[in-house]
Amino acid sequence: MTVPFVGQDAEGALDWLALTRALAAGHALPRAEVGDTFLYRRGDTMLTRSAWIDGLGVLVKTATIFPDNREVPPINGAVSVFSDDDGTLSAMLDFHLVTKWKTAGDSLLAATRLARPDSRRILIVGAGTVAASLHEAYAAAFPKAAFTIWARDPAKAHAFATGRDMAVAEDLSRAVPEADIVTCATMATSPVLRGDWLRPGQHIDLIGAYRPDMREVDDTALRRASIHVDARATTMDHIGELKIPLASGSITPEAVLSDYYDGPDAMLRRSADEITLFKNGGGAHLDLITARYILDATA
Repeated sequence: MTVPFVGQDAEGALDWLALTRALAAGHALPRAEVGDTFLYRRGDTMLTRSAWIDGLGVLVKTATIFPDNREVPPINGAVSVFSDDDGTLSAMLDFHLVTKWKTAGDSLLAATRLARPDSRRILIVGAGTVAASLHEAYAAAFPKAAFTIWARDPAKAHAFATGRDMAVAEDLSRAVPEADIVTCATMATSPVLRGDWLRPGQHIDLIGAYRPDMREVDDTALRRASIHVDARATTMDHIGELKIPLASGSITPEAVLSDYYDGPDAMLRRSADEITLFKNGGGAHLDLITARYILDATA
């Protein structure tokens, strides 16, 4: 039997807002069973994530993260989807395709629920591969928004902005309070966003931290904001963004108000002045929902 492979040429059939609807529908199914395995070698990571959702099937995704790569991308891997009926291999999908759409789609669904609908200024922190997909995704849901980019290396920020009709922020401490939405995708191990910079009404989207020693915001930001996550099971005990302040007592588990399984009535903005914060943990159940969306869209 020939197993189909879906590559990056499938992108023309995909739509960001359709993906957010698929992600919402996937969380209306029985709760996923997930399993994560992390292997570390100094600064390098191998992460294997698996998920089983009754009605969608099984996915195994292996990612290798080598931050010091220069000649090849720092993140690589493989994705396999298995039948829910008999466990046979249904398809293999391009790792970068699934990761791109899952990661930005995850954040976009949260933003459509938590950000103010009248948001017009979006700041992207980080100028890597994920930043490009965030620009695409947020532009789909906030078509009237103007974008600004900031990166530790100003040259990378200017290169990223070229051709995208974006402004470049030179001073992050000034750019953050000017934004309605701040989406952060860095490899930071210590906070780059400070809670003292935030202002009422903002939405903060955190993507970069994926290890127990990684954070993008400080404790002040967490205490000032209403915190939401994609899944408690894959964020609170695994990722430093929440694991570290929970261990220190800076925040309590009750500070996390919702995840996607709580439904849209739980993950919502409660006032115009509320600061909302979403931690994108990117569990394998999201990869599975995204992969099934891609397979359906390209069938």
